[in-house]
Amino acid sequence: MRIANHAGRAVLVLSGGKGADIATASGGRFGPAPQSVYDNWNAFTSWAATTTPTPDIELDRTRLESPSPTPSQVVAIGLNYADHAAETGFEPPEDLPPVFTKFASSITGPYGEIALPEGGHTDWEVEVVAVIGTTAHKVSPAEAWDHVAGLTIGQDLSERILQFVGQAPQFGFAKSYPGFAPIGPWLVTPDEFPDRDDLALGCSIDGETVQDGRTSKLIFSIPRTIAKLSEVITLRPGDVIFTGTPDGVGLGRTPQRFLQPGETLRTWVEGIGEMEHTFR
Repeated sequence: MRIANHAGRAVLVLSGGKGADIATASGGRFGPAPQSVYDNWNAFTSWAATTTPTPDIELDRTRLESPSPTPSQVVAIGLNYADHAAETGFEPPEDLPPVFTKFASSITGPYGEIALPEGGHTDWEVEVVAVIGTTAHKVSPAEAWDHVAGLTIGQDLSERILQFVGQAPQFGFAKSYPGFAPIGPWLVTPDEFPDRDDLALGCSIDGETVQDGRTSKLIFSIPRTIAKLSEVITLRPGDVIFTGTPDGVGLGRTPQRFLQPGETLRTWVEGIGEMEHTFR
């Protein structure tokens, strides 16, 4: 099952570029707000498994927004691929990767323009994003997937000058400019993937591939990450987790490279789709 946020309304994604408005199809039981679907996730999935929705929407990519636009928490994991840790000069984590937050005001949709901070060095970081479906606290890795509504695509855009100013890194602050958390184009439930623990992900700038990885190389897999997070925090329906980026970021290149006005960043994850953003 695929769920999109189309102009602020929860939509089931169907074939042929069509969609079905969830509030309409369910007679108002679920939706129209995407968050209301996550708040009633078990009931919603039971309903969706037994319904045959009628297409009533032509999906327009310019109207797609984040599939979870108002999470109570945006959690991000750093240095979760060994090659990425190496390229940025850090040792791969053993006990727990760095955990930080991106502020929710940075969330944007899967297509459009993003403003570059003046005088900054803005970097790209493709990530698989997990969206929580049911509350998770003190869950085991074996239980973690049961609490995931689905997966989507994210970019953990990062302004590197601000990130490393001062004596301690400003991870969350430097990664939370407006538009610095694009998410989309839709949520895909875990049962849709042949192997939900091994997905190809990558991104390109003006057609040149700059990142190309697989989630099977995560140091902390998605279920292990959720379990470790849930030891401390309570993950709520609709919360989003940026699970880490593979190597190939601009900071780790020689010479270093950062996004420039007019460039287009295309981001993809196997089995989900792609996003596309132009910078100004």
